[in-house]
Amino acid sequence: MSDVSAKVPVMSRFCRSASQVLEIEQQAIAGLHQYLNEAFDRACEMILHCGGKIVVTGMGKSGHVGSKIAATLASTGTPAFFLHPGEASHGDLGMISEGDLIIAISNSGESDEILALLPVLKRRGIPLISMTGKPESTMAREANVHLCIRVEREACPLGLAPTSSTTATLVMGDALAVALLEARGFTADDFALSHPGGALGKRLLLRVSDIMHAGDALPLVSNEASISEALLEVSRKGLGMTGIVAADGTLAGIFTDGDLRRILDQQVDIHHTSISQVMTANGITVGSEMMAAEAVKLMETRKINGLLVVDAQRRPLGAFNMHDLLRARVI
Repeated sequence: MSDVSAKVPVMSRFCRSASQVLEIEQQAIAGLHQYLNEAFDRACEMILHCGGKIVVTGMGKSGHVGSKIAATLASTGTPAFFLHPGEASHGDLGMISEGDLIIAISNSGESDEILALLPVLKRRGIPLISMTGKPESTMAREANVHLCIRVEREACPLGLAPTSSTTATLVMGDALAVALLEARGFTADDFALSHPGGALGKRLLLRVSDIMHAGDALPLVSNEASISEALLEVSRKGLGMTGIVAADGTLAGIFTDGDLRRILDQQVDIHHTSISQVMTANGITVGSEMMAAEAVKLMETRKINGLLVVDAQRRPLGAFNMHDLLRARVI
């Protein structure tokens, strides 16, 4: 008999070490549940009703995590920025204004650079939320609210490099940001307004009016035009379709590349047949204020490559196709 155990892949020492890190940090995150208490509620209320900005500060690895927490708060509806405590003692404390609130982060709760700021902050009446791993620390005692981020042990086998503690801090910061996001009724549209340059912002902010071809670039022919005249318009405008308008200027129908293939199979005389005889009447149209992302969903559902844009009276305003949506990075 073959040895079944020989077929089981042996975990390398690197993977064993990494696996242990994941286990320890998962335990650290799970341990945070016990600290979601009245102090967390008070911290959220303080931030929610803060009339100024949230200033996050921390030294070393706590500072790196604090910078990310500040960025997350700012992008989810809570105005925030990171202030280096060392620089704060040398002039940057002037960035803090009346009505602001400080979130100070230190695993030990005894960061000298932060402790040096406390007398000035108290004198100016700036509220302080501390995040430490030691409720008995100076920062914890001096804060208006203390959020505990204590972990049983660091994932570093030496117990020295901040690992589990920084992960716990980051997660607690995310918990604050999301709790506040929901309390503010922050929406996807709000999120997009602070991310206009990214793909997400484009999907959420762009409207059909931002991408459609209008004016001379809009393919249109009258309903009295021949098929050949309509084909010339399709070719000139390069959108794979043309709108057909009635005498009163309203949209009568649409003619696409797909329609052309169908009539060629029927051997229709393209020079003497009116486009109104072969067009798709009352085709699918959209309004100019529709979100581009909604238009994508509609086109995918109906399996069409282009759309005409009309106003409330069904007068053509523009046209666009999948290539336009791709260029705009909506898809």
